[in-house]
Amino acid sequence: MRQNWQQIRRAFYNGQLLAYPTEAVWGLGCDPFNEDAVRRLQAVKNRSAGKGLILAAGTWAQLEPVLAHLSEDEKKPLYETWPGPVTWLIPHPPSMPQWIMGNNDSVAVRLSAHPGVQRLTKELDSLVVSTSANHSGKEPARNALQIRRWFGRHVPVVIPGALGGQSKPSSIFDLRTGRQLR
Repeated sequence: MRQNWQQIRRAFYNGQLLAYPTEAVWGLGCDPFNEDAVRRLQAVKNRSAGKGLILAAGTWAQLEPVLAHLSEDEKKPLYETWPGPVTWLIPHPPSMPQWIMGNNDSVAVRLSAHPGVQRLTKELDSLVVSTSANHSGKEPARNALQIRRWFGRHVPVVIPGALGGQSKPSSIFDLRTGRQLR
């Protein structure tokens, strides 16, 4: 199925929510720099604004502003695990809006190896919020039909595609401590 990327870009930059396949589950996303879109996503999921959100990228260049304040030594674990299904908590980048970080002093980022996520971020020329497509505390969606049934008109853009081969959502590590959190 062909996507109309012009319509998807317009929806994204107008604050609408997107659903798309990721490595293991369907994700819900929006423009991370649009506070209204982020608040809408949190409301649709019934997710606390105090919880931080993951940002997905498809290229290293998209992550440069988020990683610029890190030393080369701090970036080593990122180079070793990306692209792939690993999310890193990065100490507070100066340009990151608080609504993405929630009550945290770090931001969660992932350089995805999933071709659909890579294409999405390339077409949007942006990082994308990447949170599991579910209501808080429930199982995440595994197909587009579940997205439509669970979220209806609240998620107007459903980008078709296949899930990656992972059985679980990305692992999460804290860059400061190296500790695995998920």
